[in-house]
Amino acid sequence: MLEQLLELDKQLFLFLNNLGTPTWDGFWMFYTDKLHWIPFYAVLFFFMYKKRNDKSIILTAVVVALMILFTDQITNLFKYGIARPRPCHEADVMVAMRLVKSWCGGSYGYFSGHASNSMAVAIFSGFMLKYRFKYLIYFLIIWAIAMGYSRIYIGVHYPLDVLSGMIFGGLSGYMFYRFEGYLHKRFTLR
Repeated sequence: MLEQLLELDKQLFLFLNNLGTPTWDGFWMFYTDKLHWIPFYAVLFFFMYKKRNDKSIILTAVVVALMILFTDQITNLFKYGIARPRPCHEADVMVAMRLVKSWCGGSYGYFSGHASNSMAVAIFSGFMLKYRFKYLIYFLIIWAIAMGYSRIYIGVHYPLDVLSGMIFGGLSGYMFYRFEGYLHKRFTLR
């Protein structure tokens, strides 16, 4: 059963990855680069700042940093614990795929750190800012799904890597949103 699931995952990866064209390669390479999203993160954080006062925004910043650290470290535990090779490190897949990125990345890909981090940010920010932007969470989820797809497009993750990362990231984002709310009530409203 697991072997069938992994084979379906490979086939889906090859289908999605081979939908790409050189026309879109630059866009998806830009999209997948975390550094290009710093202004976007800054805008989200600015709106969180507007929600909180000067002192409690530090608490929010610490919680966001802990959330990213948490998702990164758990992702690495899974990557090295499960040790599933990235598609670009498997010879039988490599011959049939498009590797858009010049460097494939680390040896293992289960699960995607980009997918987990972006979905964690989407869920956390969406819930934090729902008081001001009712539908923002939907936009952020679509943004995170596109981030996950970018990892398939450029050839460094299987769909199951991305889906697992998004589920873990979504749960983490919600957990840290609740944790931030608890800390905010406990330490800033005295």
